[in-house]
Amino acid sequence: MSGPKNPKDSMKSTWRRDETQWTIPHKILAKANVFHVDLDREVPVHPKTDKLPYLPDWQMHRWIIVHAGLPVVAHQLFVSATGYRFHPIVAFIYYYQASRLFAFRELRSIRELGHKHGFLDGDKHERDGVPDAGVGKTLLSVFLAGFLRPLFSAYLTYHMNEEPFSLSWKWLFLEVGLYSIIVDFWFYWYHRMMHDVNGLWKFHRTHHLTKHPNPLLTIYADSEQEFFDIAGIPLMAYFTMKFMGFPMGFYEWHIAQLYVLFAEVAGHSGLRLHACVPNPLSWFMKAFDAELVIEDHDLHHRKGWRKSHNYGKQTRVWDRIFGTCGDRIESIDSNVDYENRATMPLF
Repeated sequence: MSGPKNPKDSMKSTWRRDETQWTIPHKILAKANVFHVDLDREVPVHPKTDKLPYLPDWQMHRWIIVHAGLPVVAHQLFVSATGYRFHPIVAFIYYYQASRLFAFRELRSIRELGHKHGFLDGDKHERDGVPDAGVGKTLLSVFLAGFLRPLFSAYLTYHMNEEPFSLSWKWLFLEVGLYSIIVDFWFYWYHRMMHDVNGLWKFHRTHHLTKHPNPLLTIYADSEQEFFDIAGIPLMAYFTMKFMGFPMGFYEWHIAQLYVLFAEVAGHSGLRLHACVPNPLSWFMKAFDAELVIEDHDLHHRKGWRKSHNYGKQTRVWDRIFGTCGDRIESIDSNVDYENRATMPLF
């Protein structure tokens, strides 16, 4: 692909060092302070032959369970102490803020890991920043993703008479694992079609302007893709799960969606770690070499129209089944130092 010719396609990012460019969106992003790096801190650069540290699955599961579960526990304690049940609007606001806090904590954790371990392909190219031409667009996409998913959950599944701990515990493990795989089924096909079908690339090209994405660019795309990423795919996965007979109550869906959110953000982080996307069914997927690691989606971004692979964003199940897995470069098994274990602190 040739370089961008439209100024709006430029990925140049200088605004963080030049406050004269700042408008309200710039100030909001700066205040949130969830960038992938701090400007004046060192980021280590490694040749591709340096072995990757290993981030164990259990650390990411622990992180997700604690940060997704604490708001549910606090909600249950409040109900038990007061007898007051959240109105649906109150529930939406509460769980929207919980999801927002979850994302902010993950983004800041990723930043610390980046400063400690560096980024994939770092010997060739640093991570793209939020582009000067797309600050407002980035802010809007991040806001909509955080706002609309809890809104749909509250509208479709929240019932005042159901306490948080009334969730379907016996189904939770399987629901969370299958939800990610089904999200990925629908995502895989719509994503692959945008690469392979004439006329659809125009809805996906903006997302591929970044060849070395950072987490704030996870949803950065044209409006049509943003709709599917934020709302269309999660709703299709939810209704598929319901059709299959799973309860998919409000609290189960909340936890399942935060597993998906964690994977989406981590998959665009480019962290130079061998880290598998956390899923309760990862042990099963690993038996078929169908688990997704950070490098898989990172490599996808370095390709363009009809030249790509690794279409899944949660797993490699569908890439493995349909023959679209790409070869890893830095995260191949022989280049992973399983004794050098990275740590993802809880707080």
